[in-house]
Parts: sequence; structure tokens; C-alpha cells
Amino acid sequence: MTQEGATVVRSLHRRKFNASFLLSGFAGLALALTMTAPAAFAQANYPTRSVRVVVPFPAGGTTDMLARLITQKMGESMGQTFVVENVGGAGGSIGAEQIARAAPDGYSLLFHNLTFSTTTSSLQYAGRSRHDIEKDFVPISVGAYVPMLLLAHPSVPAKDLKEFVALARTSKDPLFYGSTGPGSVMNFTGELLKRDAQIKMDHVPFRGAAPMVQELLSGRIQFGGDQLSTSLQHAKSGALRPLAVLSSTRSPALPDIQTVREQGFAFLELQGWNGFFAPAGTPDAIVQRLHKEIVTAVKNPDVRAKMEMVGAEPGGSTQDEMRKMLKEQISRVKPVIEDLKLIVQ
Repeated sequence: MTQEGATVVRSLHRRKFNASFLLSGFAGLALALTMTAPAAFAQANYPTRSVRVVVPFPAGGTTDMLARLITQKMGESMGQTFVVENVGGAGGSIGAEQIARAAPDGYSLLFHNLTFSTTTSSLQYAGRSRHDIEKDFVPISVGAYVPMLLLAHPSVPAKDLKEFVALARTSKDPLFYGSTGPGSVMNFTGELLKRDAQIKMDHVPFRGAAPMVQELLSGRIQFGGDQLSTSLQHAKSGALRPLAVLSSTRSPALPDIQTVREQGFAFLELQGWNGFFAPAGTPDAIVQRLHKEIVTAVKNPDVRAKMEMVGAEPGGSTQDEMRKMLKEQISRVKPVIEDLKLIVQ
């Protein structure tokens, strides 16, 4: 073969190779588009079936009520049912664990509250936590802000937290405070108050807010607290005496009750909240859709009115705002829990 002929053959081979390469590239692109099309379609049409929302506490409490109130409006707007499921136990950790392990497809959500920060930190300290708030969950939005309210039985001669602390320092009889369980926000608050205010109290844990409030009403325990909604009616009727709110500002539901900071106990200050989470890895398009629907729901006049009736304030935070709040709370409660050795049972 002449040199000229060899050159022609090599040129033909190169053209054949380039054509094959291009064809294989187009085939790969087509395959990729075929594989991603169903996922993109599913996200664009989300939701196409009912959405499970886990509330990690027994039915009937503030968090349960708020979850049902908000998701009902979301369901009406999105054309699908949001099924609220109560999965109690271990300070909310059992329900949270289920969502941490759920498929990140937008059909399994968590509605938790301030206790998420304290119980998770407590379990991590004990080496028993199987999830991490910041790594295993995507914060979507705060649904409602509900301040923690500290209360006393009317037989206790104290009009506010400052007077209660003074009484506890001189009391010869033992004082008992109730909480919704070891590692809960009230357990954290009670032990922190004992340590920093230098008072004596014995902890009595309960399996939820309802039994704790009942014992407080009976006078068998003298001090306790939970989300304001749980005991607002009792506080207004005089059946229980409100001593302070833990949030940075007074509650519109009880405007005469001072904050812990106003009374000289700023170290107790914690913002109460109830909010939505999705498992880590949930597509951003779905998270953004959920965020939009949550904000729309909490702005609904009917939803706002029902929240205000129980002392809650509508949320609707951005993801970044919720993430920042969580980070600040965890960094604050974690060292205290380790120092006080608070362990969820």
C-alpha cells in the first residue's frame, strides 16, 4: 500500500472511532435522562400519595395538636392526606429515630419541639443516640413558637420565680418539681436552676405533660413546667400559679408574667418551638415545596386564631433561621447536660 493509501485508511478509521464514540455518548446521555426522568417527574408532582408525619409524643399534647392543625391545612392545599402518627418514648427519640432511618423522599416527616435539643444531647452523652440532629435531619420550618411556662401550686407562697427561689433556699420541707421525663426541657431547667440558684428540689419524672400537670394540680408536687399551651387554662383560672416564661419576650397570652431574664435568671432562657424535619438527603425541590406550604398554612387566619387561643405564635421560619436556632440551642444545652449528667431513661 502506498503512503497516500495508508493515510486514507487511517483517516477512515479515525472517523469510524469518532462516530462510535459520539453514538455511545448519545446513548449514555439518553440512558441517564431515562433514569432521572421518573425522579424528576416524582418531585415535580409531589405529593402523589399520603405523607406520614411522626409526632414523637403521646396524642393530646401541644406538639400533637399543632401538628394536626398545620398539616390539615397543608393537606387541603396539596391535595393529599397528611397522616399524623404518635410514636412516643425516650423523650421523643424513638419517633425521631424512625424518621432518621426513613426514605428521604418527602413522605416521612418529623414534627418535634425544643426537647429535641435536650434529649438528643442527653442520649449522645450516654453513648446511646443513634441519630444526630444536624447530620441526619433537614430542618424545614418552625411551625409555631410556644414558650415554656414555669408553674407552682397555689399553696406555694410565691408570686414569681424570684420569690420561689428565695422560698426554696429557706424551706425546711422538701420541694418536688415535675418534668415530662429525664432529659426533657423541664428536667434540664430544674437541675440547672438547682445548680446555679443553689436551691434544693427533688425531681419527679412523668411520662408526658398531662400526668405532670395533674400532679401539680393536686399539690403532690410544688413546681413544674411545660409548653405554655399545656397549662394556659389552669394558669388563667388560678388553679396553677405561673411564675415565669423561659423565652426572651413575654407571651401575649400571659402578658403580666415576667420572663426568666427579667427576674434575674437569664441562664434559664430558651426559645420554645415546634417544627418540621425531613430525613437527610430529601431532594431540595421537595423541601422547598413543603416549606412554602408550611408558611402558607401558618399564615392562614383560622390557623393563627387557633394557635393564639392556646398561647402559641405562628412560625414560618426559613431553613437557615431554624438551623441557626438549633445549632445555638444544642451548643448551649450540651455542656450543661454533660455537667449535670442528665440521661434519658
